Amino acid sequence: MMENNNNLRQLDQKQIEKILQTGTTTVGIIIKDGVVIGTESQAIGGTVVISKQAQKLFEINKYTAATIAGGVADCQYVVNQLKALSRLKEVEEGIVPDPKYVASTCRNILFSGRTYFLALMIVGGYSLGEKSGKLYGIDLLGTLYEENEYLSFGSGSPFSLGVLESDWKANLTKAKGIELIKTAISASRERDAGSGFELQICSIDKNGFKQV
Repeated sequence: MMENNNNLRQLDQKQIEKILQTGTTTVGIIIKDGVVIGTESQAIGGTVVISKQAQKLFEINKYTAATIAGGVADCQYVVNQLKALSRLKEVEEGIVPDPKYVASTCRNILFSGRTYFLALMIVGGYSLGEKSGKLYGIDLLGTLYEENEYLSFGSGSPFSLGVLESDWKANLTKAKGIELIKTAISASRERDAGSGFELQICSIDKNGFKQV
């Protein structure tokens, strides 16, 4: 039994190392009236750029969005599941699910697949119940992190986090939040070979999802 547990931990570590090497930069920040979430559009396979227009930012429902990092097929599957389950709950209850529901559902999918899905997800949005922005990170083991400032995943995240550590402040306006996201991701694009090309950014507040 102990040997099996050790093998599982070794597998987890290998999977984690593999996903952390996946080139991308995803960022989410809390602003005064909601959240701003962004990424770039480069997809790589090894050392080759596969696409300059990869979709990495997704609208899950009117008040929640998600970014992806990791295996593209795995992430797309998880995103499609989140969209479907969110829509089903909305039909059943008559209200759009909170970001926390989407994040918890994402966590359950990744935990049940435990190292099967190579996915690091940022889920963020606006909670109608709490009337505030919400930001969550979920890793491939199903660990759920709730952040009240900012979050970044991917190979370019150290560069974005350096910008956020320096420039993020509480109660940022939407305009300043968008500019900060642009600066953070641009820093990663300049220093990280796995991140590049166009920016994909959205803001979410009481009026819902808005592509920038």
